[in-house]
Amino acid sequence: MENRASGVPGSRVNRLLGALPDKEWQAISPHLELVRMLPRQLVSDVGQCIHHIYFPTTAVVSMLVQLEDGASVEVAMIGHEGLIGIPVLTGGGSMPYRVEVRSAGLGYQLPADTFRQAFIQSAAIRRVSLLYLHALLTHIAQTALCIRHHSVTEQLCRWLLLATERLRANAFAITQQSIADRLGVRREGVAAALGRLAELGLIQHSRGRIAVLDRGGLELYACGCYGRVRHEYERLFPAATPEPARAEASEARFRPAAYLHPGSCL
Repeated sequence: MENRASGVPGSRVNRLLGALPDKEWQAISPHLELVRMLPRQLVSDVGQCIHHIYFPTTAVVSMLVQLEDGASVEVAMIGHEGLIGIPVLTGGGSMPYRVEVRSAGLGYQLPADTFRQAFIQSAAIRRVSLLYLHALLTHIAQTALCIRHHSVTEQLCRWLLLATERLRANAFAITQQSIADRLGVRREGVAAALGRLAELGLIQHSRGRIAVLDRGGLELYACGCYGRVRHEYERLFPAATPEPARAEASEARFRPAAYLHPGSCL
């Protein structure tokens, strides 16, 4: 399948958009808007009606399950390999999770009704969307298993590997407390695990920053959950190297993604 991509300053292609045949791409591309996704921006809240679909390119978002005490646990991390707003396609209409931007960047915003109609009318868009749903469900299931059965060190390795894949960078800024919040564990456990990985020469960490030095070694210490998640994404969307984004835009068009105010779908 040919990718008729063209460059966009500061962004790369979203894998799902890149998987679309030219006919489907031409049909939806006029409705796409490249937007900035800001740190800690609330993209969607639990029970909130979904008005836009998002295809991250350089941004990374977290899907969070909130607990009764107000804490939250990350069940999936979405970047250039995915989309935000699957309930629009399944008929749910509202988000069962809280979705927040974790790493600032760019993404394409598409009106939910536009994508719903394209999903109904196009077999190719249905195929790509359902393959992604399959991969996302695998991701969520493996995260749940990992949280329940694996050590903090194994969970941390899985999380670091997934994060660096989606950020497309081996070093990034994050605090121990932020990692602990996402994994649903104590900060002391994360600090001990980071120290252990640093002693092994797999990572380097300082106040508020982590660098992965030996990705292969980190994979050896990770549980099988990471490999299963990565395998599904690569099996279903085999294009390994992201191409430049498929729509032209200037910096003047970039704006913060719309905040979707909480509310139920009627």
